[in-house]
Amino acid sequence: MSELQIDSIRKSFGSKTILQDIYLSCKKGQVVGMLGRNGTGKSTIFKIAFGLMKAENSFVRIDKVMQNQFDRKRRLGYLPQNSFLPRNIEIKNLISLFCNTENSFVLENHPFVKPFLKSRPRELSGAEQRIIEILLLIFSENEFVMLDEPFHSLSPKVVEEIKKLLKEKKLEKGFIISDHLYQDVMEISDRIYLLSDTSLRQISNTDELKFYKYVR
Repeated sequence: MSELQIDSIRKSFGSKTILQDIYLSCKKGQVVGMLGRNGTGKSTIFKIAFGLMKAENSFVRIDKVMQNQFDRKRRLGYLPQNSFLPRNIEIKNLISLFCNTENSFVLENHPFVKPFLKSRPRELSGAEQRIIEILLLIFSENEFVMLDEPFHSLSPKVVEEIKKLLKEKKLEKGFIISDHLYQDVMEISDRIYLLSDTSLRQISNTDELKFYKYVR
């Protein structure tokens, strides 16, 4: 079974060490949650794993070490906090770039997407763009997908639908998700990690989150 391994990450900004010996893994069929306060380095882990940021040390593997963006193509997807869609391409055409024929059909008929098939991202609100981006990655051909704050600014109804889709689609791929709505993350995750003081530690329940002062 394929496994995404993000290994031995060490990253500093100037004299300040942000990440130290980070290891995070996810197999197909899993949702792995990563929690942490703003500024602890969650987005940095994702950017390093996706090849957008250099680190003093890092290894990213899916069966083999990923050396460049070509190695990541159709294997590793990433939802950043900022919009990544080309602004002037119709949503219907974007779907075919991300999804195979079967998933394109499903996505084109999804009630969150169908009203916008002839729209361009620049014509959508921020929340509408976010929903489209999340669904494109969930239904994409990537084996693994990293989602950075997918629930931010979305309505509870939309969050529940995304959680449902993640549970369904994890049968085909693996997801790593980070969001401040920690209860929603914990509900759908097979494993939970907390990033604090430059390190990741596995968490079992909310009592441990209180112990490490992530929640009161």
